[in-house]
Amino acid sequence: MTIKLFALSGVALLAIAIPDLVAAQSKPATTKPAKRAAPPPAAPVSVLAKSVDIPFAEFTLKNGLRVIVHTDRKAPVVAVSVWYNVGSKMEPAGKTGFAHLFEHLMFNGSENAPGDFFVPLKNVGATDFNGTTYFDRTNYFETVPTPALERALFLESDRMGYLTGAITQAVLDEQRGVVQNEKRQGDNEPYGLFEYRQLSGLFPKGHPYEHSTIGSMTDLDSASLADVKAWFKEHYGPNNAVLVLAGDIDAAAARPLVEKYFGGIPAGPKTVLPDAPVPTLPTAKFETMKDRVAATRITRSWAVPGLNDPDSVGLDVAAGVLGGGGSSRLYDALVRKEKLAVRVSAGNQSFSQVGIFEINVDVRPGVDAAAVAKRLDAIVADFLATGPTADEVQRYQVRSISGRVRGLEAVGGFGGKAVTLAEGALYSNDPAHYKKEMAELAAETPAKVKAVAGKWLRRPVYGVDIVPGPRDAYEEAAVPKPVAVKAADEPAAKGTRGALPDVGSIANLTFPKVERAKLANGVTLIYAQRTATPVTRIMVNFDAGVAADAPTALGTQQLTLAVMSSGTTSLDSLDYAEAQERLGANITAGIDSDSTAFSIDVPSPNLKPGVALFADVLRNPAFAPTEVDRLRNQQLAGIASELTSANALAGRAMGRLIYGPQSPYAKAFGGGDANAVAKLTRDDLIAFRQAWLRPDKATLFVISDRPLGEVKAALDAVLGDWTMDGAAGTKSDVVRIAPAAPKILLVDRPDSPQSVIYGGIPTSLVGTDELLPVNTANDGLGGGFLGRINMDLREDKHWTYGASGRFSRARGATPFIISAGVQADRTGDSIVAAMGDVASYVGDKPMTQEEYDRAIAGAIRSLSGSFETSRAVMGAMVSNFIYKRPDDYYATIADRYRALTLPQLRSVIAQAIDPKKVVWVVVGDAKTVRPQLDKVGLPVEVVPAASLGAR
Repeated sequence: MTIKLFALSGVALLAIAIPDLVAAQSKPATTKPAKRAAPPPAAPVSVLAKSVDIPFAEFTLKNGLRVIVHTDRKAPVVAVSVWYNVGSKMEPAGKTGFAHLFEHLMFNGSENAPGDFFVPLKNVGATDFNGTTYFDRTNYFETVPTPALERALFLESDRMGYLTGAITQAVLDEQRGVVQNEKRQGDNEPYGLFEYRQLSGLFPKGHPYEHSTIGSMTDLDSASLADVKAWFKEHYGPNNAVLVLAGDIDAAAARPLVEKYFGGIPAGPKTVLPDAPVPTLPTAKFETMKDRVAATRITRSWAVPGLNDPDSVGLDVAAGVLGGGGSSRLYDALVRKEKLAVRVSAGNQSFSQVGIFEINVDVRPGVDAAAVAKRLDAIVADFLATGPTADEVQRYQVRSISGRVRGLEAVGGFGGKAVTLAEGALYSNDPAHYKKEMAELAAETPAKVKAVAGKWLRRPVYGVDIVPGPRDAYEEAAVPKPVAVKAADEPAAKGTRGALPDVGSIANLTFPKVERAKLANGVTLIYAQRTATPVTRIMVNFDAGVAADAPTALGTQQLTLAVMSSGTTSLDSLDYAEAQERLGANITAGIDSDSTAFSIDVPSPNLKPGVALFADVLRNPAFAPTEVDRLRNQQLAGIASELTSANALAGRAMGRLIYGPQSPYAKAFGGGDANAVAKLTRDDLIAFRQAWLRPDKATLFVISDRPLGEVKAALDAVLGDWTMDGAAGTKSDVVRIAPAAPKILLVDRPDSPQSVIYGGIPTSLVGTDELLPVNTANDGLGGGFLGRINMDLREDKHWTYGASGRFSRARGATPFIISAGVQADRTGDSIVAAMGDVASYVGDKPMTQEEYDRAIAGAIRSLSGSFETSRAVMGAMVSNFIYKRPDDYYATIADRYRALTLPQLRSVIAQAIDPKKVVWVVVGDAKTVRPQLDKVGLPVEVVPAASLGAR
């Protein structure tokens, strides 16, 4: 089980990654035990595999553009996904980072659609729009309402065929600065420098996969305008691309549109794949690197074949068995039984031409890392000698296929159907390559996996230990010399292809019918049916949350969930993890400001055994003393890790400042108070569960392809008689807040290439207010890429990779939070600029008519795309319940948007935000940052990161 982040329409839930945990011994006497009938059998792998199907049609234009069309009529949206056969592996020496730089440049307008690419997408209600670059490809994608498809095709074709005239020196300089801050953001993370070392250690100099996608800042700084234009002409022609349209479209309708917009683009040079053999090290190689981390990380890496090699799937299985979850061999031995580590993982990253098989182990503080490394190597050697069992292989098959089914509900985005088809076409010349992978996976046997693992993992290994200490020297993104920032011009459209296509009428959102029922014990069940995928999602939402945590022992709730998630009175920790895998189920738990939730996603053919396992977790947690001790130590290690993470430190500091020390919401403190967590006992955890995680505080939410009657019957059979004795917990006044006076709290984090800045402004708003007006008003300030804060700090000044401002909604308080990672030498300037943006927006430069029109049109038109998936519908249902809105709120939201006026939005945000009340948290290197902050005009307090470990 994993305790993780939920994002439910403004409900931000605490994220803590803890793999499937704990052995069970005894149960508390405060709950009526569940009936223990044998659970129904799980559906066989063959039944689950039939769910993975993406029918498609394809055609190729005369200029070589390959087009793939998948029809999915569940929502009136179409995913548009363009994949170019160009990635960092194509970059020659001296031009590293060019592919990624072009990903950025291609969002800055084209000859017939100048200006920021996000503007016309936002106006039509696009969702899931972005672009990415990696070794093997560059892709761009957006999901648009069906009537906006022609506009999306115009935009994508214009940047494919008519880009170079729009690339100016100012645009190049601007995006080069943004990329440098993207690099700093990644480098600023704990263990953030490992990838550079890993690639150079595994691959010889000059190998296509030897340098990272972000590339060399020296190469980018030396790139001329002529260089980048030449790079584009060499690689971005239609004959080097795949276009996928997935959703409310068919091939007959798609072909004339694609011909119209892409057919006139001439073919360019054909990209030739570089020679990329799988290298073998001459001997095993071990290195040590220092970083400001809390725990030593031991890594083992091998270069292995890519995804088209017949050994690739077997290596996937081997990684899953070794370190793919709570039942894996490494987790069971190193974390669960021997308690030598606090985290393990293993994975096989399959690229087009090569792969990387990687194992990571985070050593438990106080344990000898050399001893752990020796034990790790012994477990791997034993696996290579004996191979996996049949049960291990089958569990991986079920888990993998179930994950694939879940991921295919969306037509687009980062991992939907369009991605699956495009990857197959680009990497394997077969859009249906996923079927071949599924067939190979189903055919894997212990003997096959053992042979493949032995073939590749008996070769010399590359090992790196990342140990706590001052960071080793590395190539940082150089800070440019201070110069006056010249904003990129926005030239007029050339008009050689006509105006942007009009967008037809877009229908209102059809939100699923929400039904209610009650279990036999009175627990309310809120249900909606979605039939796109055979998956059932169930959430039990308890009236608890951060506000319910023990005020003198912060972290009690997190540890309670971890232990409850780790075994029952009938299943020890390993048995429980294996049971989930056999069902293809994913059971999670999370905490937000006002509620605590347990959830299960399970293939619907396994609904009955899935809910039986889910009920066992809720009703019969064991709270095994030895596991309480182990998980307590893991939570303490997690807190120590938070003290090395800039964003985690900012989060730990902000709650108390923005809400005041007496507010229940000030209990938000990451993994908790280290001193208090160290003293927690089994009885403390049982008492918390008894007070808060009980049926009289529970509401059930379900999204399923199965009818309400069938789902209710399954839940009634295992939860209908659930009752608990004793008094339920009560919360203190959630509306009472007393924020700190305006100031800057600087958390000293040496060696930080970036500063993380959080600005909190208290408001009089509460979560049960109707916040649609103020959230809509914020669209122009901090609510998205086009908000003034981001456009100022990123696009105009290029001091950050991204900045935002949002209302952080809780039932009793809703402060406004600004956040960004900014280059260290511009920390003070960034704070001043962000506050200037806020002050002008609520003052003399309020929301413009253009910003208003874009916010309203974008919000209404994006509704169908926003609620395409069952996960999004579940989030809406839960937020309606928490904030006391009617079940049909989203069915009527389009009319609510239309009723908003520009004067109203200007007024509500000006009333909500007082920029003079801001309190800042800055996490960065004090020796660099403090002199800048002294000029901001607010009192500055400096504290060491370690001071945030306890209260």
